[in-house]
Amino acid sequence: MGLALVACKPAVSPGVAVFESFRYEGRDAVYPAHPLSGKDVVYNPILPGWYSDPSICTNGEGDYFLVTSTFSYFPGVPIFHSRDLVNWKQVGHVLDRPSQLTGLGRQHTSGGIFAPDIKYNPKNRTYYMITTNVGTGNFLVKTQDPFGAWSDPILLPQVQGIDPSLFFDDDGKAYIVNNDEAPGGKPEYDGHRTIRIVEYDVENDCTIGERRIIVNKGVDPAAKPIWIEGPHLYKIDGKYFLMCAEGGTSDQHSEVVFRSDAPMGDYKPWNRNPILTQRHLPADRPDPVTCTGHADLVKTPDGAWWGVFLGCRPTKKGFENLGRETFLMPVRWSEDGFPFFLEGEETVPLTVRHPGVRVEGNPTFGNFVVEDSFDGDHLDQSWMTLRGPANGLYAVKGGVLELTCSPMRATRFETPALVLRRLQHHAFTASTRMRFFPEGSEAAGLLLYKDERHQLFLKVSLVDGSPAICLERSGETLSCKALPKTFSTVDLAIASDDGLTFRFGFAVDGREMRTLVANVDASYLSTAVAGGFTGTTVGPYAVK
Repeated sequence: MGLALVACKPAVSPGVAVFESFRYEGRDAVYPAHPLSGKDVVYNPILPGWYSDPSICTNGEGDYFLVTSTFSYFPGVPIFHSRDLVNWKQVGHVLDRPSQLTGLGRQHTSGGIFAPDIKYNPKNRTYYMITTNVGTGNFLVKTQDPFGAWSDPILLPQVQGIDPSLFFDDDGKAYIVNNDEAPGGKPEYDGHRTIRIVEYDVENDCTIGERRIIVNKGVDPAAKPIWIEGPHLYKIDGKYFLMCAEGGTSDQHSEVVFRSDAPMGDYKPWNRNPILTQRHLPADRPDPVTCTGHADLVKTPDGAWWGVFLGCRPTKKGFENLGRETFLMPVRWSEDGFPFFLEGEETVPLTVRHPGVRVEGNPTFGNFVVEDSFDGDHLDQSWMTLRGPANGLYAVKGGVLELTCSPMRATRFETPALVLRRLQHHAFTASTRMRFFPEGSEAAGLLLYKDERHQLFLKVSLVDGSPAICLERSGETLSCKALPKTFSTVDLAIASDDGLTFRFGFAVDGREMRTLVANVDASYLSTAVAGGFTGTTVGPYAVK
């Protein structure tokens, strides 16, 4: 859990915590236990850790783009690019300016940006991303260069509800489908929702005409299905397919499909729905994937169909801190012409073969190491802040990350001096070397963050006027050990061997790592305990 010694750095200013490096290492046992059988085989999930609500598109010229939700984190909506569905690279964020995220401040962690949908319109060679900001409503942004900047939001006040998705038809017309309330705003039961459609004017960027309900309740209305949501519309061989999530985002999650002869309906459900779920399988199966759903489809140049979807990988005790992750699988077609992922007792596979494609470079899946020496003048794309860009609270310069101790706290609906990245493995180590000499009520260190009420803070602060290393759980001190009166650096490390417990360690001036606290229950930060829609994140934090 230690860090290598580094060259001398400039003096530390009062009220500033200096982080000289950060290292994250994934060590999940499942990967070495199941080595890849060839260069054309990849692990699922393809984006491990909290990458929820995936959406995918292609321009038909060999480029694929994938986006996921970010809720109240900034910047919003990471965008990944691939030429082969195997080798993915993050190329930016769709929402990287405060002007695109108005109303994000003061929202709780699981507020903000829900379920982005990315589409390409070949008629005007433009990419669109449409989504919900639960603080301000539904909107879209667009660009002709998905590697560059996207437009400011185009608001869609006529499209109420959440989870909007765009569909561009062959005739040039466009439509928006999304989840909305029950007819007349009068639900017959909790979770009664509808899917609605409205035409979209591409030239004037506005909706046209009346919105229409195309699905009420779900596949089997008599069974009172809950939370029909996350719709995507496709035209395949002259038929219109509407694919939706159903059952809520927990372990009853599923994906279902409907078909119609026209975009506005009448949509009929497939008689073998759901097309994807794991809710009926035994909980004690090996390497379980749960909560599967919220899928999107893409067609490759050779005519094959693939789909992305979200799922969770619980520990043996049934909880996880990784959040909802992005999986990728080939799509099959039934004899009567419907797409499906799995059927019967089939499970989400740990590995998937992509014939003719080779894994290259640094894959996004499996075990990997990330080392950040904070070179350059900006943070790597994997880092995020809360609710805004945290201007003036951090700086990257001279090979260090500087955080200015701020009264803005991670326990409040504020933008603290905090930078975070996703946990992506059950077994991991996250470590940093910090130079920080606290005064008064100042504290700095590494924070494990789930939301405003569920956090674990490994910090250096003053205790009875003397420096100490402490572990704090949402304001409650669990353990402290005194530090020397004078010291230069403190190495901080957070580790887990199995996703069930955390271990917190420290070292002074490059000496041997010591354990401060072990066997801290990891379920405290899990969705099972804390709720919410995100996974756990980790990173440097400074506060006063």
